[in-house]
Amino acid sequence: MARSPFTSSTRDVPVVSAVPRHIAIIMDGNGRWARKRFLPRVAGHGRGVEALRSTIRGCIERGVSYLTLFAFSSENWRRPADEVSFLMQLFMRSLQKEVVRLHENGIRFRVIGDLSRFDPALVELIRKAEALTAGNEGLTLTVAANYGGRWDIMQAINRLLAKYPERRGDFTEDELSGELALNYGPEPDLFIRTGGEQRISNFLLWQLAYSELYFTDTLWPDFDDDALGHAIQSYQSRERRFGRTSEQLRETEKRVSTSTAEGVPGNHA
Repeated sequence: MARSPFTSSTRDVPVVSAVPRHIAIIMDGNGRWARKRFLPRVAGHGRGVEALRSTIRGCIERGVSYLTLFAFSSENWRRPADEVSFLMQLFMRSLQKEVVRLHENGIRFRVIGDLSRFDPALVELIRKAEALTAGNEGLTLTVAANYGGRWDIMQAINRLLAKYPERRGDFTEDELSGELALNYGPEPDLFIRTGGEQRISNFLLWQLAYSELYFTDTLWPDFDDDALGHAIQSYQSRERRFGRTSEQLRETEKRVSTSTAEGVPGNHA
């Protein structure tokens, strides 16, 4: 079941970590990066793969546990047919080339979204990659492909109604969370969107409710390790109150600090 930012024992005690446990990214700006260089849009997508490798490395080095990427939205089918075709081919080539490397580095690979419109060969590659890496305990890398946040919520509702038709929709937030596509990980602590746009664009609508939002003008192919570091520094400068006052937050931090100090050998009176 998806884990909210609150602990399971009480919904008024948030779990906050210095390093984001989960980062979600909309990788925007590939086409504009290419256009600025008088290159075809697809060249930007190819260069974006390099930025993705850098981001994965950076997340692993910093101790991030989950990285979720919006690779292809349900609305992206409206793009020119040749670009969509290139993106599908790029996805296949990247999977074939990278899956062994992901596995060797202990990365668990998942894909969320409606795969029914994808070529069967691509779906087979995805399922094989997921199966190969299923037992890995390092970074969980999730790619959202043909994904939409509204679709995700509707799928969750339909699954609940199919499981419990007698309840007629009398469900809790936790039960709905457990049916969402990202039910295997915590909700994102940090959401990043590159490319200058400041929208969520139907990405993880439910899961981003308490995420810290970070927007940057940097185009995705130029998003390097320094850029990732700046995003995380911005997250670390935020006061994550979850509905509480600043005074309540400081009091909680004080109690945690005192409790931790008392548990260290040699600190007892």
